[in-house]
Amino acid sequence: MEPVMPRTRRLATLRRSWSLLRAIRHEQTRPELFYRPLAEDTASLLDALSTDLLGRDLAGASVLDVGGGPGYFAEAFAGLGAWYVPVEPDVGEMAAAGITVPGSVRGDGMALPFRDGSFDVVYSSNVAEHVPQPWAMAEEMLRVTRPGGLMVLSYTVWLGPFGGHETGIWEHYIGGDFARRRYESRHGHPPKNVFGESLFNVSCAEGLRWAAAVPGAELMAAFPRYHPAWAWWLVRVPVLREFLVSNLVVVLRKD
Repeated sequence: MEPVMPRTRRLATLRRSWSLLRAIRHEQTRPELFYRPLAEDTASLLDALSTDLLGRDLAGASVLDVGGGPGYFAEAFAGLGAWYVPVEPDVGEMAAAGITVPGSVRGDGMALPFRDGSFDVVYSSNVAEHVPQPWAMAEEMLRVTRPGGLMVLSYTVWLGPFGGHETGIWEHYIGGDFARRRYESRHGHPPKNVFGESLFNVSCAEGLRWAAAVPGAELMAAFPRYHPAWAWWLVRVPVLREFLVSNLVVVLRKD
């Protein structure tokens, strides 16, 4: 039976969903208007999950962010008293916003440069769809999670409206290559996320299967990242969830 998770559910309101949806349009033109509220929302979400599932908030906890990007998340986690460590393979991405994060690590999510059981909470947001072997990355995340800690994986589902990222909300339904070519013809340059190279078809069902079967951990929760709590039931409906979940969150507690 899925835990009740009262704090996590209280966060998942329609107002919050609408606010984050409106911010998405700024991702590439004014990224600070998208990533700062997303960072605050992510920190609040992980704090609520830790409180609901482990009985303690993030104060004093070690948090690893796999794919931490340009550093917008550090301040949000510091505000909760967490020790935050981002790991990012792309030096350009780390420096993109001009934000310096002490302790940031350059590394590959497929081979994390940390010992087993190093962090209380390990999470990744909107990264799994950008790597060719997302479940290998997820297993690495679980490896560096301490026993009794949480591993939280959140990713964009391909058949959802944002599966094609900046290439459009319908073009990827025809095909990733079509979406890329149409974007190039309209804008005169390739998209940031190139299908088959830095953007991949990852389904909701794949994530749920992996999370339910991976050894050494218990699946504690699975829900749509940006939906209000009353819409979380969508995750339980095959086919429908591929189109309407948009972004799946799976939460595991390591044995």
